[in-house]
Amino acid sequence: MESSSQPAPKASLADYLAAERTLLAWIRTGLALMGFGFVLARFALFLGEMHLMQSGRPVESSGFSLWSGTGLITVGVIVNVFAGWHHMSMFRALDRGKKTNPQASMVAVGMAFFLGLVGIAMAIYLVSVRNSAHSQDTNRKEPSMAASTENGIVSVASNHSVDETVDKLKGILQAKGVMLFALVDHSGEAEKVGMTMRPTKLLIFGSPKAGTPLMQAAPSIAIDLPLKILVAEDEKGKVWVSYNSPEYLAGRHGIPGDLLQNIAIVKTLAEKAAE
Repeated sequence: MESSSQPAPKASLADYLAAERTLLAWIRTGLALMGFGFVLARFALFLGEMHLMQSGRPVESSGFSLWSGTGLITVGVIVNVFAGWHHMSMFRALDRGKKTNPQASMVAVGMAFFLGLVGIAMAIYLVSVRNSAHSQDTNRKEPSMAASTENGIVSVASNHSVDETVDKLKGILQAKGVMLFALVDHSGEAEKVGMTMRPTKLLIFGSPKAGTPLMQAAPSIAIDLPLKILVAEDEKGKVWVSYNSPEYLAGRHGIPGDLLQNIAIVKTLAEKAAE
């Protein structure tokens, strides 16, 4: 009795073409991962440049973008290496007439879940970056030009334009019986000589009754009297009311504590004008 051994069925052309399409699909996936990884690695730099342009201050990077992007590039390289190895294994199996196992499909499913997790992580990162930037902007909103311990200048954000703030301050001075000695329109004077300048006005005011005792006790304070309030618009269109801190002036000229109230009015005036 003769035993007939049937040769293994040869793979068809369609099988080889399907293997080629699978290889190309994996290569595209690997390239996409590497490209996305590169973009992600540079994302922190992009955010830093945007933050610098908007606020004029650099922002520190946590390194998340760099390491995550490098990780994705590494995964993309691994995917392409795996694609080449799998393609060669599949071709050898097709040449021998063997059926291919479904491991590649499991890898594809695993890759899909991995990319889903990456997307979730990126969403969380973007939300955290946005909240952090918002928090920093909120914290800087008032002290953007606020008190400086070095030069003694205090700035309060105004809710009005420069002209409106000046008019309001003039009305407050008149109501309190404080003399307005001069109103210097720096931006207006600049315009007269053909130069441009953001709205900037300086009010010089005071009371001989309050100022004279100060100069008698500390003659050098005459250089900072009468009191001054600067109303100016910054590059973002925000109006600020600035003045010399009474405490700074007292320390600078050695003003006795019982006379500090004579210049403390400048703080009240600035705050009321900014309301």
